[in-house]
Amino acid sequence: MRTFIPLVLFIALITTIFSCGDKGNQQPTRPPATSVNTDTVKEGATVYYDNYPATVTALTQVDIKPQVSGNITGVFFTDGDHIHKGEKLYTIDQQQYAGSYGQAMANVDVAKANLVKAQKNADRYLELQKNDAIATQTVDDALADLDAAKQQVAAAQANVQAVETNLKYTTIYSPIDGTIGISQVKVGTSVYPQTLLNTVSTDDPIAADIAVDQVLIPKFTSLINSGATKKDSTFTVTLPDGSVYPHPGYISFLDRAVDAATGTIRARIVFPNPEKMLKVGATASVRVENKSDTNTIVIPYKCIVEQLGEFFVYQVQDTIALQKKVTLGNKINGMVIIKNGIKAGDVIVSDGVQKLRDSAAISTGKFKAPQSSQAK
Repeated sequence: MRTFIPLVLFIALITTIFSCGDKGNQQPTRPPATSVNTDTVKEGATVYYDNYPATVTALTQVDIKPQVSGNITGVFFTDGDHIHKGEKLYTIDQQQYAGSYGQAMANVDVAKANLVKAQKNADRYLELQKNDAIATQTVDDALADLDAAKQQVAAAQANVQAVETNLKYTTIYSPIDGTIGISQVKVGTSVYPQTLLNTVSTDDPIAADIAVDQVLIPKFTSLINSGATKKDSTFTVTLPDGSVYPHPGYISFLDRAVDAATGTIRARIVFPNPEKMLKVGATASVRVENKSDTNTIVIPYKCIVEQLGEFFVYQVQDTIALQKKVTLGNKINGMVIIKNGIKAGDVIVSDGVQKLRDSAAISTGKFKAPQSSQAK
C-alpha cells in the first residue's frame, strides 16, 4: 500500500506534464470570417427637406365685441359662413339708445330756441346803445347771454353725436371678409362692452408659423429677398394625417426679434387655401426643401453604427472591416448625408454591421438578411 500511493502520484504527474506540452504546441485559432455585403460610396446632388412643427394661423383675425351694453335682439348669419366686410352680424336692443337720441335732439331744439332769443335781445340792446338809450351793463349782459346760448347749442349737438354713435353701435357689422366662427351668444343674451361675440378670420390665403433657429436667419432672409418660391415647392405642408398638402407656399416675413429664451425667430409661410383644408389653430409640419450646391455623399442609414453618441461605418480593406468615425448630416428617407469620415470610392459594409467589431475578418457577398416570420 505504501508503494502503490507514490506510484499513482508519479503517473498523474507524468500525465500532467505531457498534457501541458501538447497545449503549448497548439496554435491559436482565428474566429471565422463574418459574412457581410458591401457597397461602394458614391457622391451626387441631393435634395432633402427640413421639417418644422407649425401652427396654422389666419393672416387677419378680428374678435367681434360690442361697444354698448344691452340684450342681443338679432343674429344674422349661420355659424361657419363666409361673410363680407360690412355685412350685418348682430343687433342689440335699441330702445334706450333711441330714447336718448330723441331727448338729445330735443335738447338741441331748446338750445337753438334760447339762442334765437338771446340773439334778438342782443340786437335790440345794441340799437338802443347807439342812441345812448340803455345802460352799458345791460348790453354787456345780453352779449354774454348770447355767447352762452351759442355754447349750449354746441354742447347739445355734441351730445347728439355721442348718443347717435351709441345708437349705431347697436348694430354690429363685419369688419373684414372672412369666415365667421360659432356664435358665443344667442338672442336674448345680455352683453356689455368687451363681451366676445364671435371671431372672423381670413382663410384664403392662410399662413403657417414656424420657429427657426437664429443661425438660419441669413438663409431665410435670402429666400425672402429673392422673392422665393410662390410657384415652386420650396415650402410644403405635411398634414396631421401624413399627407402632403397639394399647394406650395412662400415665406412672407421673419418676426422683428429673436426669442431670447429659445434662440429662435418666428417665420410665416403663406399658402393658398381654396379648398379650406387648412384650419386656423391646426398643427402641421412645414417642409423646407434644400438643394445642395455641391455633390454630397449619401449612404443607407443601415450602414451606421452608433456607440456612446458617436457614429461609425465599417470600411473594407482587403478582407478586414475597419471602423471609421463619420459625421452625419440630414436624413433623407432611409439614407443619410455624410459630412466627413469617408469619401467617394471607399467600400463600406452595407449588411451585417451588427455582427462586426473593429478589424474583424469578413467574407463579402454572402450575407443573407433574416426573413421576417409570417403568421400562418
